[in-house]
Amino acid sequence: MKNSTRSQVDPFIVMDVMEAARKAEAAGRHIIHMEVGQPGTAAPRAARDALAAQMDSDPMGYTVSLGLPALRARIAALYKDWYGVTLDPERVIVTSGSSGAFLLAFTALFDAGDRVALGEPGYPSYRQILRALDLTPVGIPTRPENRYQPVPGDLAGQGDLAGLILASPGNPSGTMLDRAALSGLLKAAAARGLPVVSDEIYHGLHYENRAVSALEITDDVYVINSFSKYFSMTGWRVGWMVVPQDHIRTVERLAQNMFICAPHVSQLAALAAFDGMEELEANLAVYAENRRMMLEGLPAAGFTRIAPPDGAFYVYADVSDLTSDSRAFAAEILDQAGVAVTPGLDFDPHRGHQTLRFSYARATGDIREGLARLKTFMETRR
Repeated sequence: MKNSTRSQVDPFIVMDVMEAARKAEAAGRHIIHMEVGQPGTAAPRAARDALAAQMDSDPMGYTVSLGLPALRARIAALYKDWYGVTLDPERVIVTSGSSGAFLLAFTALFDAGDRVALGEPGYPSYRQILRALDLTPVGIPTRPENRYQPVPGDLAGQGDLAGLILASPGNPSGTMLDRAALSGLLKAAAARGLPVVSDEIYHGLHYENRAVSALEITDDVYVINSFSKYFSMTGWRVGWMVVPQDHIRTVERLAQNMFICAPHVSQLAALAAFDGMEELEANLAVYAENRRMMLEGLPAAGFTRIAPPDGAFYVYADVSDLTSDSRAFAAEILDQAGVAVTPGLDFDPHRGHQTLRFSYARATGDIREGLARLKTFMETRR
């Protein structure tokens, strides 16, 4: 039986690293996980308690396709709390994780064959979802001096484009676009008639200045967020998307047919998670300490070419002085140091052979141990 051409997407390499780490653990080794971009903490206690209380009384059948009205209203209120933006809850679409939101957004905005620009390094699934939809990802090679974020001039010379994907804080870099930088990119896109998809799933995870939402600047944008990162609910697979008023019905029809609805159980937990903000802020304090340790410990180990992250829980390192094969280097680190890290090929198919991503989303003790192991490994390697 043949496979479609559009199904021939690249693997998500971090998942392969996770599997290699799992096999090492199954063989009895203790592995420090710096590869995966997920919190080491559970969903907030308020979410788990609320769900447990409802399990026996609520049949949890289908919800309406756009999501539980109470959850949509609470998400809209978050934009007032965090950004001072008054948002109509009707514009909020609850999705099956941010992945479901990307499928809906790309299907609603683009036609087969369209060319969509995105910064590199960037989240690898952007490229693969675009390809699976018969769209063409157009990588914009960002530069360290711009802290791995695109600038308006990067759109020049890219030919005909149908859209632009932005991410702030970015994955793998953790760097953010400030208001002026984000405004400049939104204006440049508007001048070319390009719809913008703003990936904001790491909002809430910032260490100095807060992240700026594209909705503070314009309503003519798709904004995607998720309960996975700040809310510590990766496996629950619930996210959301904010769309322009005149796009609601288009996205609703797609959601009805593609997903019916996001998981009811996860929506109930997500609604209750808003009652656990104190717990979530405590998680953020742990990430802040982990970040401090990483910014000291990685250079001390020999990983000196890094762009300090503004948010999320990653450090992206240029290791071109250490290797020309980041995948083999990551395998060597796992084998000899017992630390799982992600090769940059996931995020940049052209330059990722000389970069690594380190995640600091786990417990502080794990990060401390991981840095010690990396230092010993590098000393031995030298």
